[in-house]
Amino acid sequence: MAASSVVENCEEARVHIFSSSSELLKKLHEKWVSGKKQPYPAMYSSVYGGIILDPTMMVIPLDDHMVHRGHGVFDTAIIFNGYLYELDVHLDRFLRSASKAKISSPFPRSTLRSILIQLTSASQCKKGTLRYWLSAGPGDFLLSPSGCPTPAFYAIVIDEDFSQCKEGVKVITSSIPMKTPLFATSKNVNYLPNVLSKMEAEEKGAFASIWVDEEGCIAEGPNVNVAFITHDKELISPFFDKILSGCTAKRLLELAPKLVEDGRLKSVRIANLTVEEAKGAAEMMYVGSTLPLLPIVEWDEKPIGDGKVGELTMALSDLIWEEMESGGEPQRIQVPYV
Repeated sequence: MAASSVVENCEEARVHIFSSSSELLKKLHEKWVSGKKQPYPAMYSSVYGGIILDPTMMVIPLDDHMVHRGHGVFDTAIIFNGYLYELDVHLDRFLRSASKAKISSPFPRSTLRSILIQLTSASQCKKGTLRYWLSAGPGDFLLSPSGCPTPAFYAIVIDEDFSQCKEGVKVITSSIPMKTPLFATSKNVNYLPNVLSKMEAEEKGAFASIWVDEEGCIAEGPNVNVAFITHDKELISPFFDKILSGCTAKRLLELAPKLVEDGRLKSVRIANLTVEEAKGAAEMMYVGSTLPLLPIVEWDEKPIGDGKVGELTMALSDLIWEEMESGGEPQRIQVPYV
């Protein structure tokens, strides 16, 4: 009876074998042709050697070491009203991350930049994100990348709407161990701690979490930086020596002195903050490319300041949004749509 049951179960679980590439492509097209707007209007792959507009072909090889060994780095730029925002600083960080991961680029920086702009143009996307990766490349399933003929470069345009964040969110202190500085200071694809930290927060009814380093000082969020405004009206951002050097966080520090000149802020500085000092802040915010500022009003079930979205937080947010909407070069690069 037991053997017969196993045979019956095997019959029920029989896997279909695709007899041809055309049959497989038909199946893939059925998945994507749903009448809905295509969320990924264009992808670039150095493996293919060009830009792909068909979502069914937007894939990477399973033997790519970024897939099965996590040997890859990535970065992101914003597409806003037909302009790429902060592409160059993100691209520079991207190449620094690749150097730390010992991944060489298959192209010089100028070519990578040109590919990304051409990809955005081909996508016809006016608002969304541009995400790109450097990988050790496909080759085998071993640990060392020595069997990979060449590194791979991938990029994709994600068509998505976003607007200025005006509602505050709740956060928790993460119990998930944060990455060591070697890995935290590069934007690599090893994001399991980040994912678990985010999931932990969501399970507790919060938006995301805050990492605290081994010395008890504030570090960062799961994929964003964090900043504070004290009751003395000082804007304080944690040092970047143990965390990712956030491009948007750095740009915020460059723009914030405008509020000092207006007398709304007392000062802008980078400093270590203990948990007690941070929780005692008047205002708190996440800082990241796709936000770019997100007010935080509650931490570990206790209010930050008066528990409301801070006036200075929104004034800082306005500075970033104004630049995204009407700033000049090098922050904004106009996309040459065809």
